[in-house]
Amino acid sequence: MSQRIIRGLACVLALSLGVSAGASQLVKTLPSETPEKFEPNLESFDYTRREVMIPMRDGVKLKTFILIPKRATKDAKAPIIMTRTPYNAGGRIMRFNSPRLLAAVPQMNDTTVEAGYIVVYQDVRGKFGSDGDYVMTRPLSGPVNPTKVDHATDAYDTIDWLVKNVPESNGRVGTIGGSYEGYTTVMSTVNPHPALKVAVPFAPMIDGWMGDDWFHNGAFRQGAALEFIYGQQSTRSGAFKWWSGEYDLYDTYLRAGSAGAVAKSRGLEQLGFWRAISEHPSYDSWWQEQAVDKLLAQQPVLKVPMMIVGGLFDQEDIYGSPALYKALAPKDPTGQLIHLVMGPWNHGQGRREGRALGALEFNGDTAGWFRNKVMQPFLDHYLKDASMPKTPRVLVYETGADEWRQYDHWPRSCAVACVEKSRSLYLLSGGRLDFEAPATGTYDEYISDPAKPVPYRPRPNLPAGAADSGWGEWLVDDQRHAGSRTDVLVYETEPLTAPMRVAGQPIARLFASTSGTDADWVVKIIDVWPDEVPSKPGMGGYQQMLSADIFRGRYRVNPADPQPLTANEALHYEIPLPQVSHTFRPGHRIMVQIQSSWFPLYDRNPQSFVPNIMFAEPKSYVKATHRIWRAPGKTSQIDLPVVATR
Repeated sequence: MSQRIIRGLACVLALSLGVSAGASQLVKTLPSETPEKFEPNLESFDYTRREVMIPMRDGVKLKTFILIPKRATKDAKAPIIMTRTPYNAGGRIMRFNSPRLLAAVPQMNDTTVEAGYIVVYQDVRGKFGSDGDYVMTRPLSGPVNPTKVDHATDAYDTIDWLVKNVPESNGRVGTIGGSYEGYTTVMSTVNPHPALKVAVPFAPMIDGWMGDDWFHNGAFRQGAALEFIYGQQSTRSGAFKWWSGEYDLYDTYLRAGSAGAVAKSRGLEQLGFWRAISEHPSYDSWWQEQAVDKLLAQQPVLKVPMMIVGGLFDQEDIYGSPALYKALAPKDPTGQLIHLVMGPWNHGQGRREGRALGALEFNGDTAGWFRNKVMQPFLDHYLKDASMPKTPRVLVYETGADEWRQYDHWPRSCAVACVEKSRSLYLLSGGRLDFEAPATGTYDEYISDPAKPVPYRPRPNLPAGAADSGWGEWLVDDQRHAGSRTDVLVYETEPLTAPMRVAGQPIARLFASTSGTDADWVVKIIDVWPDEVPSKPGMGGYQQMLSADIFRGRYRVNPADPQPLTANEALHYEIPLPQVSHTFRPGHRIMVQIQSSWFPLYDRNPQSFVPNIMFAEPKSYVKATHRIWRAPGKTSQIDLPVVATR
């Protein structure tokens, strides 16, 4: 290589090294544009936010967000309203990214914010920012929970810390929340902290086997339960979401087979709660010892006033609110402490807006009216020394009439303002329904085929969490989709000539038989609109479901001890249905539909007795002939709680 080339290469190399060194020096001298700790300018905010880790009695610390309106000071103290949640407390207080507290918190808190309350949200132990282990609806300390901590003790310890460490607090605390948060709200009243003055549980989870999230009368609610368990327990932060692979869940569950097969295909055998409920498909001691209504009925004294709020069309926890009221009301004979409100709402609607549900329209924003006119005065009395409001013992919205009604008792609703008479609607030949018992008759029958189960709503059936699922509306779906099937029996009255009010709990009393050794019975009470409705053309012939539920035949005698059914023997079933508050208007008909599957929301009954339906093998699913009897001595009827003003 020539000297000239060597000198040239050396110059290039030196130049290159010089540039690199210079560049390196230049980067080292550029300061970061992101500060180590950013301090936002929050002068425009009408509240301050504090994040703390509150220690529990066992040393576990729970992530807690304290939102204090700026008008609350050491000299102008405010009450605290608290929600304990598994749904991410930090996310719950970011409804809108806004400097106004009213916009930041969930709509449930709208009236408490306007009243100047301090708002507290806390992650329950084991979820999101909180330490500790997560247990689904952690039971009270006792046979099912051998530890010394539960939601009652965690609420107590949290309240104790808040009243001692939030100087803007007036020392009074109320708890509020819906669904799982309703459960933690109820738990806060067990051996409560002295500073807890009032509680408002919305749609609380009370008994997961009898009629809330997991089972209804023994039938497993697979279409909602598996999705919820997967999201709740797979990770601390809920990072994993339920997946399907098919657009229609009907196909997903039918192809998989049993609920256990679906769970295994998603890896749920790794999750403790799924393992527990799949091992306890019957109402054994594991369920009974954590049934909240039964536990609270054993409490000697009521210490915390409570407004229990439920929805007549709650698609998730329709059982909990009236069951809790029924358990606690006898402890409050004067009706001063325990109150029940039932609105025309789905699971979360009482906490949001309540103008309509599906095709049904109500008299204004029923939910907003309730929170402003009923709930907030109730809270203010106990938390701010406001005057005692005239809070009805029972306040229930009456669909059909679109009016709020006050009652003295529930579900037997009348004592003073009205009279109540249970009237029986009898199933008759020719699909007729009448208040006169049959003088003759035999039965109606249908073939129930597990390979072609009745969908619980018009297909496609989408996951509950899907944005376009309409999950919250299915209890008011038009039932014509089911009534047209050959495996659904339909009975209806003639058009009514006068209005008929019902308020309370209907009871289905069936005589039924099957050629198999197990069966499910689904009973639906329906208001059939006139064929033409000029003011609302789309409602012509609408079959509006009012009350419906499922019953698993193996639990006819004892829910804790399943037994096979005797084939082809007419057996008597008493099936309590969800609460109703409705006026059947003149020109409408009353309809009853009876079927034996409600799929894929509920798992299929194989119709041959197996020890655990959760894990039924494909060969166990068989066709069966089901008969509903309507003969003298074997009458099938629906007992309606009919009311009339005095």
